Formats: sequence, structure tokens, C-alpha cells
Amino acid sequence: MARILVIDDDTQFRGLLRSILERAGYEVHEAGNGRIGLELQRQLNADLIITDIFMPEREGTELIMSVRDEFPHVEVIVLSGGGNVHNVDFLKLAENLGAFKAFQKPFRKQELLMAVENLLV
Repeated sequence: MARILVIDDDTQFRGLLRSILERAGYEVHEAGNGRIGLELQRQLNADLIITDIFMPEREGTELIMSVRDEFPHVEVIVLSGGGNVHNVDFLKLAENLGAFKAFQKPFRKQELLMAVENLLV
């Protein structure tokens, strides 16, 4: 069973993702910010990381760069409600930093599950 690490500071959103992913047959772990998420990844070595961009302590863009350095085999999917801020497209930036896919919140559940399945096949 593939392990997925969900990193988002919104507890309810993490719970929603957990529910969606567990129903699809994945083992899901959660972290409330990028710092804790990276620490947990070092322990778990999850197969996939799904992260928000804007979080306290360590933002998603920093997390992506750390994951690329420490875990180059692990794919990252970004989900964010903050897309464009001060003329910076953070979803595109996330992809440029190495995220496989970046989705704007709200997203379509089927699109997310297809991206996850494509990465974990």
C-alpha cells in the first residue's frame, strides 16, 4: 500500500484529503506545517507528498526544494487556494521547483485521484 503524506495547516482540509485518499486505498499521514512535514517524511519515507503552499514555519515552496534535495525519488503535488499573490503565480512556481502537479483549491476530487494514481503506479 502506497504511503502519502498530506501537509496543510488547515485541519479540516487535511481530514478531507485523508478521507478521500484512504477510501481510494492509500495509507495517509498528516502534518500541520512544512517543518513538521519534512521531519515526518524523514521518518516515514512516504511515496508521495501532497502539500499546501502557504503555511506557518516552512512554506510549500521551501518544502518542495528540501524534498527535491533529500528525497529526489518522491513526487510532490501542491494544492493551494493562494495561486497568484503580488503578481507571482505560486502554483506555476511550485511546478518549476519540482512539484509534479499544482491544483488550485477548490479542486476536482477525480483530478487529484488521477494524478495520485499516475504517480504511484
